[in-house]
Amino acid sequence: MTDLGEKLPLITVLPFAGILLSISLFPLFAPRFWHKHFGKISLFWALISALPLLYLFPKEAFHEILHVLLAEYLPFILLLSSLYIISGNIYLQGNFSGKPLFNTLYLLLGTFLASLMGTTGASIVLIRPLLRANAWRKNKAYIIVFFIFLVSNIGGALTPLGDPPLFLGFLKGVPFFWTLNLFPSMLVCVIFLLILFYLIDNFNFKKERNLFPKEKEKKPFLILGWYNIFFLIGIPLTILLSANLHLPVIHIFGVERPLNEILRDLIFVLLAGISFYLTPREVREKNEFTFFPIKEVAILFFGIFIAMIPALSILRAGEKGALKPLISVINEPYHYFWITGLLSAFLDNAPTYLTFLSTCLGKFFPGIPEKEAVLKLIEEYPKFLLAISEGAVFFGALTYIGNAPNFMVRSIAEEKGIAMPSFFGYLLKYSLPILIPLFLLITLIFYRG
Repeated sequence: MTDLGEKLPLITVLPFAGILLSISLFPLFAPRFWHKHFGKISLFWALISALPLLYLFPKEAFHEILHVLLAEYLPFILLLSSLYIISGNIYLQGNFSGKPLFNTLYLLLGTFLASLMGTTGASIVLIRPLLRANAWRKNKAYIIVFFIFLVSNIGGALTPLGDPPLFLGFLKGVPFFWTLNLFPSMLVCVIFLLILFYLIDNFNFKKERNLFPKEKEKKPFLILGWYNIFFLIGIPLTILLSANLHLPVIHIFGVERPLNEILRDLIFVLLAGISFYLTPREVREKNEFTFFPIKEVAILFFGIFIAMIPALSILRAGEKGALKPLISVINEPYHYFWITGLLSAFLDNAPTYLTFLSTCLGKFFPGIPEKEAVLKLIEEYPKFLLAISEGAVFFGALTYIGNAPNFMVRSIAEEKGIAMPSFFGYLLKYSLPILIPLFLLITLIFYRG
């Protein structure tokens, strides 16, 4: 709530910093303790964040926490869980080689599928075959990292189905196909990353060539559980249909929940349940399917969603909140690209997108109805909307928590025995040295002057 954000000092974001540090440091320095107690640690930071708010601002804080849990966290987990379960019932069989050319083309395919299936759907369906194809390799964590860069994030830029911020923009009045305007900058990112990946992968392949299995059992390409593709397609279709339904709103302890959104969430559960019931257990066994990755995501993101409430509330307060010195100097498209992006890397990119879209609309078209203002923004200042959209989508790759599938892909890889980099290891070894120069290049090409 904006009123709450206007009252909160910056110190209230410390629990959010605490949970981020816990996620990054405990697996590195106390992995056994973390694996056993990560749920308690997540709950601890949620309580440390929520209890002072409830004591100081009982009415506003209770409403905000309940709104976050019912309207944001619950739909988020139901969507992820349904995609995870349905995709776990699909097994891609074939002679996947794990050679550099195959890996590069596979990432290219996954990148463009992400805009059709959503970054979460594409990530969960495609990560397991990639892991199997490269099971023979010793050094393979970087393959998963580039998968996160491309399939779990940048690939979702072309349609509102690709990434949640773009879907929210669509609901606010951005035309469905307008996001195709992100293609030039997305193409620069994809070409840069795929060339770099091929060079790294080819270098590592030559070092490990002797490990490559000389004789592999030839398997025809098959999609076991192929009918689950229809359930998978049903997820984005359900989202689109629910967005165009105008059903009554119900109130749960003062929190508004449109019936079309409740119906949407129930359909997610129904699709996942039918998929799980119809698919033979053998398909899931081939995928080495377990519920641990989605369980880990649900537990950790419970703490993250609660702990980020102060940060997002302050951000939504704009120049009336504690971040006034920062918000007041955002004037150029590249400002919006970087501030939306950097905050999206650590906060939920969907509300961050909405916050800066609202800031932009208020700056140029105060007092004009929102959907009309969005169309005027596209007509008169399109670079600003491009910058906000690209920042929210592209920078999601900067951290494990920047976009929901990042953490899930990491969890699936670790479950397969791959030693993935820690939170800071991911930042320092991969995203900062690779993505920040890339985003500077995007700034110079598309937002200079």
